[in-house]
Amino acid sequence: MKIPAMLLAIGIAVAQAPTAAVVSPEVAADRRVTFRLLAPRAAQVTVRAEWMRAPEKMEKDAAGVWSATLGPIEPDTYSYSFSVDGLTTLDPRNNRIKNGSRGPSGSVVDVPGGLSHEVRDVPHGNVTAMWYDSPATGGTRRVHVYTPPSYEKGSARYPVLYLLHGNGDTDAEWSSHGRANFILDNLIADGKAKPMIVVMPYGHTVPPNALATETRGRNTELMEQDLLKNVIPAVEARFRTAPGPKNRAIAGLSMGGGQSINIGLNHLDTFAWVAVFSAGVGGGGGARASESFEARSKAVLSDGAASNKKLGLLWIGCGVDDGAMAGATQLAAILEKAGIKHTFRKTEGAHTWRVWRRYLAELAPQLFR
Repeated sequence: MKIPAMLLAIGIAVAQAPTAAVVSPEVAADRRVTFRLLAPRAAQVTVRAEWMRAPEKMEKDAAGVWSATLGPIEPDTYSYSFSVDGLTTLDPRNNRIKNGSRGPSGSVVDVPGGLSHEVRDVPHGNVTAMWYDSPATGGTRRVHVYTPPSYEKGSARYPVLYLLHGNGDTDAEWSSHGRANFILDNLIADGKAKPMIVVMPYGHTVPPNALATETRGRNTELMEQDLLKNVIPAVEARFRTAPGPKNRAIAGLSMGGGQSINIGLNHLDTFAWVAVFSAGVGGGGGARASESFEARSKAVLSDGAASNKKLGLLWIGCGVDDGAMAGATQLAAILEKAGIKHTFRKTEGAHTWRVWRRYLAELAPQLFR
């Protein structure tokens, strides 16, 4: 069988033999990060990481190894990728990958430095992948479930945080890249958060690449059905969960934030704790988005006093450089007008995991108190 010329060229460009001497990424004590890629036939190689506004050119040595040393970089966990003669590719020397259900994946590098999600010498919980039947979506679906370190040691029941991801991600993202399990491990070990179960469902109930507006528009509707009728019953049948709305929270980022406010606020008989990261009204606010949200949430917004009695916390967080700020601000204004108590945190940052990890670390200690 004849190999297509383009695939052959790519294979030659990123040929990896020999690779023993190539280390990538390499994080120095001064927080400078060196990226390397063996691609002797390539004409141009760049690296682009999560903190960059534009790709950085890499230089080739006599052995055909391209490299770039950047920084010092602020401590955090970042995704990055290489571009080899225009082809975006992962780092073949790094087995840590940020996957997604839409768009390109990325390699991952940690720049340590006292972060809330760093792996510390504390008791660790478990993350389990659980499959369940979903009549709401007509198939079998998966959730990732974090149980705290004490879960295996007794018969106690635990409150549950339902934690939703953003557009293009999967149910694995909050643990694999968001590091939610390590954030909770550290907070629980420090006595800052109550031990809790964290359920991370798959938020795409329609194909993430669906082109039809009508199909995309059903995503939150079907997610609501799946979460209330399928996910929660499956979780409560399998795990030792504490009953009632006071023991259930819902939070999410971006798409998951929109799902959280629409599902959580309209089901205060199920969730007493609702949090929104980098999301708000519609895709960026506006009069029509506001009218649509207010129509859906009419019962809750029309009686703020009754809603406040059911809510333990309604928390909104958004970075000042985030495109979602307009929608988040509009959401806060609607809640203010309705007399519904809420917290609106405007912080530094944009639409990135760096912000969302910090929000989870700030939110979790406030839950189930």
